Amino acid sequence: MKTLQTEVVINASPDKVWSILTDFAKFPEWNPFVLKVEGKPEIDVTLRVELNNGKGISVFKPKVLVVEKNRAFEWLGSLPIPGLFNGHHYFRIETITANQVKFVHGEEFTGLLAGLIMKQIGEQTQKGFIAMNRALKGRAES
Repeated sequence: MKTLQTEVVINASPDKVWSILTDFAKFPEWNPFVLKVEGKPEIDVTLRVELNNGKGISVFKPKVLVVEKNRAFEWLGSLPIPGLFNGHHYFRIETITANQVKFVHGEEFTGLLAGLIMKQIGEQTQKGFIAMNRALKGRAES
């Protein structure tokens, strides 16, 4: 398994961060990494996600795994052939105080192609996570 993880402290309530994170319709206004999400933040829903991968736009259709209001939102993307590659993407909101959270944003890559794919996209993906974190922080604190 290969893991990328980033985090940022946001001076806003868990509710405010959650509301921004799950308001997919407004992602194009602020999110430089996850450009567009179609679908609902509900367990077992298949989303359509457009990412800025640093070299262009990637489109994939992950399945929502976890929805815990004000705490966690997670999805799983995979290649059509089982065992080749899975990306378990997670967004976690950890309460520090009533008006401050730690936003943890990461992905766990598994499967036979995980190492190879990480060599190709790992650095750009990490930069994308950081860019999204900064943008989320800016929006939540404004």
